[in-house]
Amino acid sequence: MDFPIPTMIKTNGIDMAVYEAGPKDGLPLVLCHGFPELAYSWRHQLPALAAAGYRVLAPDQRGYGATSRPERIEDYDMAHLTGDLAGMLDAFAIKEAIFVGHDWGGLVVWQMPIYHRDRVKGVIGVNTPFLSRPPIDPIMGLKALRGENNYVVFFQKPGVADAVLAKDVGKTFRFFMRKNLVKASEFAQLPPELKNFELVHAIEGDESGFRGQLLLNDEEMKVFVDAYTRTGFTGGINWYRNLTRNWEQSGTMEQRVHVPGLMIMAEDDVVLPPSLTDGMERFVPDLERVLIKDCGHWTQQEKPDETNQAIIAWLKKRFG
Repeated sequence: MDFPIPTMIKTNGIDMAVYEAGPKDGLPLVLCHGFPELAYSWRHQLPALAAAGYRVLAPDQRGYGATSRPERIEDYDMAHLTGDLAGMLDAFAIKEAIFVGHDWGGLVVWQMPIYHRDRVKGVIGVNTPFLSRPPIDPIMGLKALRGENNYVVFFQKPGVADAVLAKDVGKTFRFFMRKNLVKASEFAQLPPELKNFELVHAIEGDESGFRGQLLLNDEEMKVFVDAYTRTGFTGGINWYRNLTRNWEQSGTMEQRVHVPGLMIMAEDDVVLPPSLTDGMERFVPDLERVLIKDCGHWTQQEKPDETNQAIIAWLKKRFG
């Protein structure tokens, strides 16, 4: 099927574009994308999940695509991001849903049962585990561990990374959207200075040095490049600029997920490696895991059939 035309809704003070598929009476699934992505990142999942009988909603999240992009950085904190999804359910008269998230979307969906427990039947993390609240400000920790040029630390400077990524949007996406970059075993052998994820500086380098193969065909690439040429990258980067704020605001929140969870791990994602899920059962007691082999960071686009199979098998097992 072609990717659907979005339904525009009002939620939590913004206009949100939501792409729908599947029967209205199916078990609702909400698919949450990461950075720098769009609801379109789930183009392989919408038809497969709809065919399996599920009602699928994939939003362009706050700051992305056809959805509103508020100006204030603090309007992108976790309370807003989870509130948007709860309000989206209200707009569609849905009581509760299974939330599926990749990359940054994964961080949000694991927080949904903490911020909005009564709206969540289950959570599926794709590459992104539940990360409990660290003992120190996460930006301070990253700065100490990986230095000032780690991309998450670099993103904290308003306007700087935004301009670098927007300078040549096509080149930026040809840098990000690649597969077969490096095996986890190869990455483990690299010296520490090459493990700092200084992505912004790498984007500015010679394109002939980009590793791996392009993940997207020309038509798919055009969707991302056209969208980000129009919107820029600031909305998505503002999610990163709230990591300290989220940490400060979550101090009294219980770090425990009281709904069933599935963790889909990608063997060769070196940014979100499977090892990050070690001990996750302390926070998500009802947890199952699936490992997708020979797969990097962009799991649902890189290995769509395996991703779909893992999601559907778990849903059928847990929810009939």
